[in-house]
Amino acid sequence: MNPTDPASLRIAVVGTGEVARNNYLPFLAAQPGVTFACWNRTGARAVEAGRHFGCEVLPTLEAVAAWQPTAALVLTAETVRHEVGTALIKLGVPKIFFEKPLVAVQGQARVSEEDFTKGREMLRLAAKRGCETAMVFNYRFFEQSITARRIAAERRFGRVINVAAQVHYACWSHAIDLIHWFAGDIREIAALAGPVERTGDRVGAAKDVTAAFVTAEGAAGTIIGTAGMKWQHPLFELTFTFENGRLHLRDLDGTLEILDGARSQHETISFVRDTSRWASYDESFRKAIGAYLQSLREGKPPPVPGADGLRELQVEAALRRSIAEGRPVKLAEEFPL
Repeated sequence: MNPTDPASLRIAVVGTGEVARNNYLPFLAAQPGVTFACWNRTGARAVEAGRHFGCEVLPTLEAVAAWQPTAALVLTAETVRHEVGTALIKLGVPKIFFEKPLVAVQGQARVSEEDFTKGREMLRLAAKRGCETAMVFNYRFFEQSITARRIAAERRFGRVINVAAQVHYACWSHAIDLIHWFAGDIREIAALAGPVERTGDRVGAAKDVTAAFVTAEGAAGTIIGTAGMKWQHPLFELTFTFENGRLHLRDLDGTLEILDGARSQHETISFVRDTSRWASYDESFRKAIGAYLQSLREGKPPPVPGADGLRELQVEAALRRSIAEGRPVKLAEEFPL
């Protein structure tokens, strides 16, 4: 591979856990013009990944930077993502792509105000050092998400006026991102926490939360987050009511429901009759990573900028403050980006 060829990429995979092994590393191994290397805090896991996927193993974060990657994919546990991301920025890595959520020191079901502060500090440092940041948010790449956006645009549904969401914490940051993607920034939020902790698959124990919010564009919405939802149930449901229609997104590339006021039609589109939800989930990763690699090759901004990860944390920080202080919180005033 010619390192001066703009189509050639050097990708450092930082963190070789389950998501990296199941989605990122297999995809990178199949890409022409891509050389990749890996690092993991536990060296033996990095060696195992390197052996299995045929890539170089880097022993330290300093070695990651010295390897001179085009970009580093930070796929560590969310509990150490701030620590690792900050170190790579300080070491001069020019582009960093983050798994979600951007920062969650106590885990994704327990995001705090401090996580938002840490995330903001990290992105400000990146901007100061000239490091471009990006996020995965692969739920944007589900067929139902893409189709829903296309239908809303083509049929001129207009602005979103209401949002209703019920979400398993495993999908929580993705759902907040989809609300931003469809309805714009959340301006103000008022939230409550449930009285008991529930234990859920992959997220541990956490209290349910429920929140009402308004967006900068005038939509009103509600969102419920829980760890108690059964794993075999739809892991999220999002309903967007527009001026001229309604879209209901269900689960990991599940059935999309469309109510079209202008046409007086009620439609459903199903993407998973012969495909499991997890096959759709894996495909969304391939699309998200592929889109990011293409942006690197073309020298264009990333499909999902790192700032969108901070916007998601802004919502979570405001939600936590609203619960703690029993009042509505205005996001831009109390948690400026």
